[in-house]
Amino acid sequence: MEARQRRLKDWFAKIRTRQVVLPRFQRFEAWSAREIESLLTSVIRELPIGSTLVLGVGDKIPFVYRPLVTAPEEGERITELLLDGQQRLTALWRSLKDNYPDRTFLVELDPEDDEEGKPRVISQTRWEKKGKRYPLWVDQPEECWKRGLVPVKLLDPDDETSYRKWAENASGGDLRTQLEIERIISKLREVVANFNLPYLYLAPETPPHIAIDVFIKLNTNVVPLRPFDIIVAQMEEVAGESLHELVESLKVNVPRINDYVEPSTFVLSVAALLQDKTPSQRGFFSLDFHRFLNDWNRIIKGIRLMIQILEQERIIDGDRLPTESPLPVIAALLSEKQLLSDEGGNIRIIIRKYIWRSFFTDRYDRSVPVASLQDYKALKKALNGEEKLENVPCFDKKRYPLPDRELLKQARWPKYRDRLGRAILLLSFRGGALDIADGSEISRENIKQREYHHLYPVAWLESMGIGKEYANRALNCILVTWKTNRKISSKEPLQYLRERCCASMLGEKEIRRRLLTHYVNFDLLALNNYFDFLEKRAESIEQAIRKLCDGYDWRPNITDQ
Repeated sequence: MEARQRRLKDWFAKIRTRQVVLPRFQRFEAWSAREIESLLTSVIRELPIGSTLVLGVGDKIPFVYRPLVTAPEEGERITELLLDGQQRLTALWRSLKDNYPDRTFLVELDPEDDEEGKPRVISQTRWEKKGKRYPLWVDQPEECWKRGLVPVKLLDPDDETSYRKWAENASGGDLRTQLEIERIISKLREVVANFNLPYLYLAPETPPHIAIDVFIKLNTNVVPLRPFDIIVAQMEEVAGESLHELVESLKVNVPRINDYVEPSTFVLSVAALLQDKTPSQRGFFSLDFHRFLNDWNRIIKGIRLMIQILEQERIIDGDRLPTESPLPVIAALLSEKQLLSDEGGNIRIIIRKYIWRSFFTDRYDRSVPVASLQDYKALKKALNGEEKLENVPCFDKKRYPLPDRELLKQARWPKYRDRLGRAILLLSFRGGALDIADGSEISRENIKQREYHHLYPVAWLESMGIGKEYANRALNCILVTWKTNRKISSKEPLQYLRERCCASMLGEKEIRRRLLTHYVNFDLLALNNYFDFLEKRAESIEQAIRKLCDGYDWRPNITDQ
């Protein structure tokens, strides 16, 4: 095995000419937009992004293969199989080629809320309507430039000309501005083109079983040190206490913590906030360990109250959390508050507003450590009567607007790591999310037996000429038991609703009630008009979101059914 260097423009040349392909046993792309933003930010800041693993190819290709997603399927002779690194290279290829249908990546040249104060990459959700791709401003150079944004696609090493035309259009006809824009983009292009992504090279004569063994060991057995592991040693040396033992005591005192988060890193985040530090590696390594120990009982109390509030909000587990980001903030805030009073009632309202705005806005889609600390400080002052709620950054409605109906309709399947899709699913829990067939209420005891169910089944939609990409929308999803999921299968909504009504001793009225606990209208579903269903459900979901984000204890109204 040999360590080698390769510039990004040379990786792209090999992908473009199909000299590099993937073995078929590789999983498909799975990165979220947030992970891709982080990767691209590291590239433009010239930070390392790890190495890849490549198997050279001789006369015979040892594995069934496929190209990277959206890369050419035909080309020159295949010379390499990419064993490890496909998530990174696929993300780089697709973002720089701008071929994600639902998202565009942009360089933010001067971010206000970034710790480093350097350019970073953000992304914008896209959708099509009547043949146009929205929001329109993303494809308008002058509007992008006014926002301090440059499309990542202009940094594509394979495209030598597009950025000049973009600069001309963005400048509004001012030659000096055009040259300045070209200079800025050229500098970024040079960084991207010459960015070094090293790789470990296995010679073509490496037996396939050896190559797979190396791949498995690099992916599962070689585990890098976490900040927690380093801090364990530091705390024991400085304060004479075992962080491992403290975390184990937390699990005993608050056993439900494991249902939501990984406790070891979580307690570091809460401790960092209590010391007015960012909940990040930088903040962790600057912790005052003696103060950490003094705050320990408060940390346990805050986490216990946090879980109490999550349960009251019908947020049952961590597997369906839209984002973990607000949780350390909530625990830190509650570490010195009481909830059994009039003041406690107001605290719950404020925390509810904060939770749901965190879930339904993009406040925590990037720069999470800085945003968390900013919100913690502002919320702490607001809870103490020292600051107005509207001054909490997360509550800034102009900067962090709630999603409109178009965004709600575009939200992806909740099983993906998609913040908005999961947030929409959580709304259905607030009514109890009764199983359509057996009537059981969703709970932490049975949620792992629930499956993601298409209200309009994929097969039925495809039979109607509606593609799978439209079927896998959050508005088309509820959780049901696996038995119910099998019974419904690919039946049209009207058919399976009739069957469930006949099967239930309580008849249609009870099935209507069970659907409403998911915030799904029986009559609307029974019409078998999928796009009208999405539109109407988006409208009702939008109203529910606004209620929750205003602090109201919104629940689906099922009393009159």
